[in-house]
Amino acid sequence: MSTVLRSVPYGCTEGRETPFDVDDKDNHDISLQRIPTLGAPLERPSRKRFWHQPKRDLDCIATQSSVFDDPLTLELYRPSPEYENAHRFNANARWTWREELHVVRKVDRRIMIWTVLMFLCMDLDRSNLSQANTDGFLSDLGMTTNDFNLGNTLFRLCFLAAELPAQLISKKVGPDIWIPAQLVLWSVVGLAQFWLTGRSSFLATRCLLGLMQGGFVPDIILYLSYFYTRMELPIRLAWFYISNYLAQIIGAFLATGILRLGGTHGKAGWRYLFLIEGLLTLLVGVMSFFMMPPGPTQTEAWFRPRGWFTEREEVIMVNRVLRDDPSKSDMHNRQGLTLKKIWQVLMDWRLWPIYILGFVHIIPVTPPQTYLTLSLRKLGFTTTQSNLLSIPSAVLGVINLLLVSYFGELIDSRVGAAIILQLWALPLLIALETFTARTSEWVSYAVVTLITGYPYVVPVHVAWASTNSHSVGTRTVSASLLNMCINAGVVVASNIYQKDDARGNRELIAITAMNICLYSLTFLFYWTINKRRDRLWNAMSPAQQEEYLNSNKDKGNAKLNFRFVY
Repeated sequence: MSTVLRSVPYGCTEGRETPFDVDDKDNHDISLQRIPTLGAPLERPSRKRFWHQPKRDLDCIATQSSVFDDPLTLELYRPSPEYENAHRFNANARWTWREELHVVRKVDRRIMIWTVLMFLCMDLDRSNLSQANTDGFLSDLGMTTNDFNLGNTLFRLCFLAAELPAQLISKKVGPDIWIPAQLVLWSVVGLAQFWLTGRSSFLATRCLLGLMQGGFVPDIILYLSYFYTRMELPIRLAWFYISNYLAQIIGAFLATGILRLGGTHGKAGWRYLFLIEGLLTLLVGVMSFFMMPPGPTQTEAWFRPRGWFTEREEVIMVNRVLRDDPSKSDMHNRQGLTLKKIWQVLMDWRLWPIYILGFVHIIPVTPPQTYLTLSLRKLGFTTTQSNLLSIPSAVLGVINLLLVSYFGELIDSRVGAAIILQLWALPLLIALETFTARTSEWVSYAVVTLITGYPYVVPVHVAWASTNSHSVGTRTVSASLLNMCINAGVVVASNIYQKDDARGNRELIAITAMNICLYSLTFLFYWTINKRRDRLWNAMSPAQQEEYLNSNKDKGNAKLNFRFVY
């Protein structure tokens, strides 16, 4: 975010003579002469070398300049007393790169790894339906492919219906309570699929699972934003979404073993698949109540009396995040949203292009992904072969996900990273459309594997929406809206391949071409807004800029000094 900042010095520390943590009791009277040395500005992502991060002297000051260094804007952006981390805010706090990297690694170990495990459980519970299909799931329940499509559609519709309400509940009671509760609830429904009897019970469990899982992903993303800066979040989300592929790989191996239980006590193997994976999720859900602290300064509990972080580490965590984005202190983590705020976010037309892209971008590759194992069975592979042959696409997906996420940071362009999915899918879908009954099953397998190993760009869209929201309240609702749009796109995609319709691939090709145009228009949309704001902001004198910040009613991303990323 651009703002009015005075020139302040920066550099490295000389031993420990320079104070890193200045007493902030008299912050109201802060002067530029009292501002301690700041760290050298971070290099832009476009200046990074591809194979490694730029080297830094670990004993240099890491604290970056921000609105808190100017007495004219300090009080405007000072966290309110209601903010749960306000007691650790210090405008004069300074720390080294060595300290910051230590804190970030500690957050990765304590927070990030567990969120990946929780998401992995969610994806295992999603992917086990695909693996059950290889074990005669549909025929055992007397269902057709259209029944399977209907079940997936109902799941997504219920997921969509629960998305925003679940997010609002989480914002009121806290993600540390609501997220583990969700895991426990859907794990019970998931393992109950062991007793499915037919089409009606299948559709009922699909609806219940959708209702229980709705809002889970936006909740996690909002939770992670409490601990990471805007530059750190995209690559963490990439690792977070890797659990999609880990679930496919782990699920395939688990299914290979669990499905062999078929015939035990006269039950099909797919029933044990639902039962065992449901029990695993239940275990993780119960443990999550103890593994998720409410926030950076709230890690102490009766079972964790000393907490996870020292006071010094808490100061670094809080101030580094607020210096990166001061808007993260405008609500505390147990504060609900009003209907007025929800309506304001819904009417924020500046975020609509991201929602539209969220809806359409995943459609071209979803049908081949959904029917991967069924397609392999139709090509003549056995149940075990089909499950194992689905692993290479997951491995390829992991590689593409990390490459695309890093590439987006390297070129500092969300559009440039996200459009890669469409450019990847278009030639492969065209090839798929040209195949006939005489095409080798291994050629078909290779193309389908490449399609389903597509570059997963949802993390790019999620981080994009989060950055352009520029407030906790807006970020809460926009994350839900984006996830709703993504899942609505999956609903549409799930109904493109029909039993008696051979036009599916042609429709996917047309949608892919349309998406390429939409990404280009979105780039132009945000570029135009930023150029206009640059012109208006730079035309103001420093006094006029200060007056605008203090008195104008524009909020969040509507402010003239806010710049959209694209």
